Amino acid sequence: MSHRNARLTVHGRRLLIERVLSGRPVAHVAAEMGISRATAHKWLRHWRTEGEVGLHDRSSRPCRTPHRTSPAVEDLVCRLRQDRKLGPARIGPILGLPVSTVHRILVRHGLNRLALLDRPTGQVIRRYERSHPGELIHVDVKKLGRIPEGGGWRVHGRAARPNRRHTTGFDYIHSAVDDHSRLAYSEVHGDEKATTCAGFLRRAAAFFTTCDILRIERVLTDNAWPYRKSLAWQQALADLGASGKLTRIYRPQTNGKVERFNRTLLDEWAYLRPYTTNQERTEALADFLHTYNHHPCHTALGGHPPINRVNNAPGQYN
Repeated sequence: MSHRNARLTVHGRRLLIERVLSGRPVAHVAAEMGISRATAHKWLRHWRTEGEVGLHDRSSRPCRTPHRTSPAVEDLVCRLRQDRKLGPARIGPILGLPVSTVHRILVRHGLNRLALLDRPTGQVIRRYERSHPGELIHVDVKKLGRIPEGGGWRVHGRAARPNRRHTTGFDYIHSAVDDHSRLAYSEVHGDEKATTCAGFLRRAAAFFTTCDILRIERVLTDNAWPYRKSLAWQQALADLGASGKLTRIYRPQTNGKVERFNRTLLDEWAYLRPYTTNQERTEALADFLHTYNHHPCHTALGGHPPINRVNNAPGQYN
């Protein structure tokens, strides 16, 4: 991407080439486009030697870095980090390196945070990701207490709602998240029965189809009864041409993408602000889903919205 003060984008550079090729002097074209003659000749030279690729920005990283730490020393830094779990302030004096240099080495190798390492082995934990949208869909249900008319304790305080045992029931938020793109779809229902789960899966598949995910190959769920024993759920999978997969028992990490989405759902929708009615909270779900799917928010996608991984060129946001 061009820097924010750049006079020419890739489109502007193509326009520059077209005007020069039409027979106009380079100096005149440069003046019209607000750039120097040297800059105009530079892009013209890049286009003549490299073609269309030459009109795109290049990395500013130098070809050589003579003073970079040697690979052997970097290996020692990584070994101390993985074997002894030491930080930059401890590794630096041992190897005679500045703490800042040790930190840059750890960042370069993905070892700067202990949370990224498996503690017993010291190996970097690699997050898996399916290669294309629709290959795997994570499905889960989140149970959430309904809000009484006039608001619950988050509006009136706990003192105004002393009887915690008296509730107004629960909502069940059914969610489906695409493994590759993180595109999400949710619905609020009054139960998590087999027919409800099967109907949700069909509507989720229809939603993904509108977003150009035309086929769902596999659906990953936990070991709840509707997913294990229900004929309605199995029929819904068969109608979609998808296979079902269950997580290991008591291992929610396997279904981690939808589990993390549930947490985001609570923080940015359910508990975002005090709601005075249950209907008000339910109606706010659509706005949350639009923001989540269409606006930059997901750190695992480099800040890009999930919809970009579905609608843009393959590999653009990988």
